[in-house]
Amino acid sequence: MPTLFDPFTLKGVTLKNRIAVSPMCQYSADDGVPNDWHAVHLASLARGGSGLVVVEATAVSPEGRITPGCLGLWNDAQAEAMADIVRRIEAGGAVPGIQIGHAGRKASANRPWEGDDHIAEDDPRGWETIAPSAVAYGDILPKVPRAMTQADIDRVRADFVASAERARDAGFKWLVLHFAHGYLAQSFFSTHSNQRDDKYGGSAENRGRFLVETLAAVREVWPENLPLTARFGVIEFDGRDEETLAESIDLVTKFKDTGLDFIDVSMGFSTPQANIPWGPAFMAPTAKQVRDATGLPAATSWYIGQPAQADGLIREEKADLVMIGRPLLENPHWPYRAARELNVENPAWTLPAPYAHWLSRYRSS
Repeated sequence: MPTLFDPFTLKGVTLKNRIAVSPMCQYSADDGVPNDWHAVHLASLARGGSGLVVVEATAVSPEGRITPGCLGLWNDAQAEAMADIVRRIEAGGAVPGIQIGHAGRKASANRPWEGDDHIAEDDPRGWETIAPSAVAYGDILPKVPRAMTQADIDRVRADFVASAERARDAGFKWLVLHFAHGYLAQSFFSTHSNQRDDKYGGSAENRGRFLVETLAAVREVWPENLPLTARFGVIEFDGRDEETLAESIDLVTKFKDTGLDFIDVSMGFSTPQANIPWGPAFMAPTAKQVRDATGLPAATSWYIGQPAQADGLIREEKADLVMIGRPLLENPHWPYRAARELNVENPAWTLPAPYAHWLSRYRSS
C-alpha cells in the first residue's frame, strides 16, 4: 500500500514523494517572461519538500494568456528564463514540471485582484479572443470570442508543439497540457461553448478531436522517457454530470491510447451556472472513477489541506499524487508539517540538508 511519502516513478522520472505543487497563476510576468518573483516563489516551493513543482499555466502564444501578467513560452527569451527556473527547482530538490495552455475565450482579462473581468474593449492592453464558437463565457467575462477557423486550429496546435519543444529544451521533466477550467481545449469539449457543425463539433468524439490532435502532435516532440500529462475537466456540475463524466472517461481513454502517461482530474469551469459542491477533497471520488476506468495513474486536487487526508487518498488508491495549492502558499514547508504529523522517520529530511540538519538536531517541539 503506497503512502504520501513513498516515491512515485513514471517513465524515467522518480518523485521523492507523492506531493505535487499545483500550477498556481501568479499573474506577475513581464511580457510572458518569469522574473525575480517567480524565481523566489518556485525555488521556495521546491525547497519546501514537495516531490514535483509544476510551473503555473504558461501561454503557448500571446493571445493565449489569461491576463497581461501571465507567463508565456512562445519565444526564446522566455525559454532562456525558464531554464533558470528549472535549475532553481532542481537545486531545491524537486522535479520541475510546467503546464502549457491557451486561455481561449477567458483570455484578455484583468488580474484577479484588479477585477478578474475582461479588459475593456477600448483598453490597449487587451486583445481579440478566440474559441471554438462565438459564445461568451458570461458573467464577468462577457466578451464574445471569434470562432476559430481551421487555420486558427492548426496554428494553435502548432503553438502547443513549439511550446512543448521549448519546455523540453529548457530542461523540464514533466509536461502538463492544460485541457481544463474553461480554457480553449476545455471549450472545444464542452457543450456550453462548442456549437460547431464541422468535425470539431457535435458528437463527443468530434468535440474531443482538438484535444486528441493536440496531444498527438505534442507526443511527437516530447521525449518518451519523460511524463506527458494533462489536466482535464471531466465534470461540470451542471446537471448532466453522468453523461459528461462518461464522455470524459471515453476521451481520457483515447488520450491514453494516443500516448498520455498521467491524468490530473479536475473540473470544467465552462459555465458560470455550475453548482460546484465545494468541500474537502470533493473531486477525489471522481478522480478514482477516472483512474479505475482508464488505468492511467491520476492526481486530484481541490481542498486537500490536511496531511492525514492527503495520505488517505494515496493509501486508498484514489490518486497516485495529490496536487496541493493554497496550503503551500500559506506554508511552503507543508511537506515537513505532513511528515511530522504522519510520523515519518526523520521528518526534517523532507527538506534540504541546510534546513534538515538544524531542524533534526534542535527540535523545538
